[in-house]
Amino acid sequence: MSLTIRDPDYETRVRRAFDGQRYMHFIGASLISVTPGGCEIRLPYRPELSQHDGFFHGGVIGAIADNACGFASYTVAAADQSILTVEYKLNIISPGIGAALVARGRIVKPGRRLVIAQADVHALREGREKLVATSLSTLMLLDPGERGERA
Repeated sequence: MSLTIRDPDYETRVRRAFDGQRYMHFIGASLISVTPGGCEIRLPYRPELSQHDGFFHGGVIGAIADNACGFASYTVAAADQSILTVEYKLNIISPGIGAALVARGRIVKPGRRLVIAQADVHALREGREKLVATSLSTLMLLDPGERGERA
């Protein structure tokens, strides 16, 4: 697959946008890497992020999968565009048990307006990775003026 990178300074823009994600900071996630069409997000375990059995909560797994797809897709946006998830599906394959989660997002199909991306989320436990979830997302590239007003 050939990707058209419209902004040569995409990595700086993507990292700046991630830094502006208050929810990612709230849960303690970090943007580890940004490549053309890809990104990796890491989230250390904290009890506040767990469900009743102590596993990572499914909502948290979905949040980092969504963001991994979003920021991977954002790498192909023009400098003045933003990105918005319009749909995503999450399959949780096994319980999120581990010291951290790592979500790796990648573009499956870039488009002029819509981007299809996939993220795999792994739990890190005792030096090994275990697949916890996989996600497929559709994201929309937004031009200036399409972003709407913040409440």
